[in-house]
Amino acid sequence: MIVSIPHRIRSAYVLVLLACVAVSLISVAYPVYVIRPFRAQGASELAAALVVARFQRLLTAISAGAALLAMVGYWREKPRMWRRVLAGAGAGLVAVLAFLARVNVYELSFHPIDHSSFAAASEVKLDRDEKVISVLIGGEARAYPIRSMSYHHVVNDVVGRVAIVATY
Repeated sequence: MIVSIPHRIRSAYVLVLLACVAVSLISVAYPVYVIRPFRAQGASELAAALVVARFQRLLTAISAGAALLAMVGYWREKPRMWRRVLAGAGAGLVAVLAFLARVNVYELSFHPIDHSSFAAASEVKLDRDEKVISVLIGGEARAYPIRSMSYHHVVNDVVGRVAIVATY
């Protein structure tokens, strides 16, 4: 079977678009998947996620540029309209992922607790193995459950008239 040159060129544009979508999706999703609370990470997995996170802005910007060029080239080859729309949607997805790579999801997810509320130790029901961060200043004590801290990572509080930041 003889494949025409325009068909090969169209296939190359489609492969470039798919590669850009894959690179952008991995660049954005992999660090978020690995670096999240209540999930154990291996040292190599965490190291890989941190490297991807470090270069995700560059990778997604390059992918967005390449996807845009591939989409324009594909449209010039005059495929059917639904295929053009699909190519445009793929390039649009890469552009959205390039934008999302610039959003710090950890700042959005892990916001500090500024107005904490407490109960007497006798009233609190914690699991027997629950770990807490405890603070004792000037005869006043606080305990911050690690499970709650995993979602916020920071509690701004005043203990014994001293402003503190408890973090995990």
